[in-house]
Amino acid sequence: MLDRNAENSSLHPNPDLVSDLLMGMRLYGMEYNRTQISPPFGLRFPTIEGRAQFHFVGRGPVFLRGPGDALHALDTGDAVLLPRGGEHSLLSNAEMKCHCITQFQPKTLCRNVNEIVACSNEKDHTSDTLIFSGCMEFDLGSMHPLVALMPDVMLVNTLLKRYPEILPILDAMEREAKEDRAGFAGILARLADVVSAFIVRAWVECGCGGSSGWVAALRDPRLGRVIAALHRDPGRNWTVAELAGQMGSSRSVFADRFQAVTGMTPVRYLTELRMRLAAQWISREGMAIETAAQRLGYGSQAAFSRAFKRVIGKPPGAVRTLTSPRPHPAATVHEAAPAPQTP
Repeated sequence: MLDRNAENSSLHPNPDLVSDLLMGMRLYGMEYNRTQISPPFGLRFPTIEGRAQFHFVGRGPVFLRGPGDALHALDTGDAVLLPRGGEHSLLSNAEMKCHCITQFQPKTLCRNVNEIVACSNEKDHTSDTLIFSGCMEFDLGSMHPLVALMPDVMLVNTLLKRYPEILPILDAMEREAKEDRAGFAGILARLADVVSAFIVRAWVECGCGGSSGWVAALRDPRLGRVIAALHRDPGRNWTVAELAGQMGSSRSVFADRFQAVTGMTPVRYLTELRMRLAAQWISREGMAIETAAQRLGYGSQAAFSRAFKRVIGKPPGAVRTLTSPRPHPAATVHEAAPAPQTP
C-alpha cells in the first residue's frame, strides 16, 4: 500500500527541519525608519552588504523599482522583503528622480527607530505617503544557502490567498503606521520582524520557488537529517561514517549523494558552515578568536585561522573590524548635506 505521508514528505521539507533552519537564519532588525512624505517623491536605498531590506506601505500607492530595474506596484497594506538588499527605489510614479535616503535628516523615535518627515506646506497631510522600512541581517548573513536562492524581491501580496492569517498582522501595521499612539514605533519594528520571517517561511513551505541543489537536500528526508544534524552541532568532530549513519547508507553512497545534491563534499559543507558561524560570532558578538575556534572543534587556532581565511577571504581579526554592525543609511546623518525639499 502507498504511504501517502511518505510521499508527501519527499515533496516538501520536513516541518521540523524547516523550523531548525529558520531558527538558524533568524532576521535581526538593525535599524528602522518611518517615512512620511508628500508626493511626488523618489527615494533611493543604496546597497548595504549582508543586509536585507523590508518595506511596509502604511499609506500608498508606491512603486518599488527593485534590483535589476524591475518595477512593482505597492498599495496600502502591502509589504515587501528584499532578502539580499541591493540598490532599489520607492517612487510616487515610475519616472521620478530619486534622492538617496541618506540625504534626509532623521529624528529618533526610540531605540533603532527613526522618523523622516518630508511633507508639503499644506495643512492636510492625509494624502501623504507613509512607509515603514527595516534594515535587517540574517543570522548567517547573505551567504546562507537559502538566502542565496531567494528571489530579489518577495511580495507579501502573493501569499495572501494561501496564508490569510497574515492579514491581521498587516492590518495592525497599517493602524500603527497611521496613528501616533504610545509605543507605535517599537510595535511596528516587532511586527516588521514577524512579517519578514513569515514571508521567508511561506517561501520555504511553497517549495522555495522550485529551487534545486541545497533545497533538494531538504526535500530528501534522509539527507535532510544529515543537514539538520550538522546545523545543530557544527562543532562536533563529524566523520563521513557518522554522517552516513545519520542518512542510513554506506559511506560511498552517502558521499556521492551529498555531493550530487549540494554541489560540495560533506567536509567542505561543514567547514563553510563553521566559518560563517565564526564570522558572525567574532564580528557581531565580539567573541574571542580562540573561543570560536574551540567551540567549532578546532584544537589549533592556527588551523582555524587558515580555514577561516580560505572560506571567508580574510583572517578572523580583519573580520572583527570590517564587518562590525553598521546602521541603516538613514540613521547616518551627513551634516554637510541639507535635507532636500520635495518637488
